[in-house]
Amino acid sequence: MSDWDSPDVELLYRVNGWSDSVPDWGNSALGFASEYGVILGIMLLGLWAWWTARRRPDAVTAVAGLMWAPLGACVAYLVNYPIRELVARPRPFVDHEGLNVLVAGKDGLSFVSDHSALVMALAVGIFLVNRRLGVLAILLALFQGFCRVYTAVHYPTDVVGGLALGTAAVLLLAPLALALLTPLTRAVAASPRVGRLVAAPPEGRAERGDEADEPRPLAHSRDLAA
Repeated sequence: MSDWDSPDVELLYRVNGWSDSVPDWGNSALGFASEYGVILGIMLLGLWAWWTARRRPDAVTAVAGLMWAPLGACVAYLVNYPIRELVARPRPFVDHEGLNVLVAGKDGLSFVSDHSALVMALAVGIFLVNRRLGVLAILLALFQGFCRVYTAVHYPTDVVGGLALGTAAVLLLAPLALALLTPLTRAVAASPRVGRLVAAPPEGRAERGDEADEPRPLAHSRDLAA
């Protein structure tokens, strides 16, 4: 694959080379962000988006869209597996010497970056429901892609491929996913027991446990689903 590696390798060395002038604690922090930190951050944004979506007039559709975000990430991960096996590209540090590898235990294949595909799928799923939080999530996904190159566990094109895969998986399948998930969230919203997972009660109304047995919350849920 040397015919398309040269620009990739040059950029890899340039970005990874910055780690030589960064303190050990900074490299450790970026390594953690690369593996876990960004994913946790985007998950928290997803929970925030869900909390606010429950109070929207279109709560049923909005929550269905947020349910699609992690499911779309799973689809992106599954689609990535045969791509990785077909391309069979080794990790950068396998073929290139002098790299400062900041994340240990990475002995799998490199293209496409599954981390990048997962976080971008989550971010785009959030963006479809909440633009403000979605932009923050996409910025975090891009930052994580940078960290994957910085830590020398992926080539830049691995990251670009992962970001594109995650975006495509969520956007292309979103209409079908919403068609399947919206009836589910509508049914949950109509439930007197778990309806608040989809549609929160209007502000100012007393939240008593015995209200679950009254007809008014059910009517409210049907109004949200309409």
